[in-house]
Amino acid sequence: MQENLHSPQRLLIELRIEHADLNSLIDRAGQQQPIDELALRRLKKRRLMLRDQIAQLEALLDPKEPA
Repeated sequence: MQENLHSPQRLLIELRIEHADLNSLIDRAGQQQPIDELALRRLKKRRLMLRDQIAQLEALLDPKEPA
């Protein structure tokens, strides 16, 4: 049971959830007046880092077959 809590598949799901949460947060922050540009940039940077982590983990879990 403990293995499932730390599996790569579980981590991928958690990263995707966090990425979706950041998307919502960025959308809401962009609609507020006045816009906190620094906070918005930090959120976007975090979202990009998550996207990279997700891509790396997906490549690890589902390697492409050579052509």
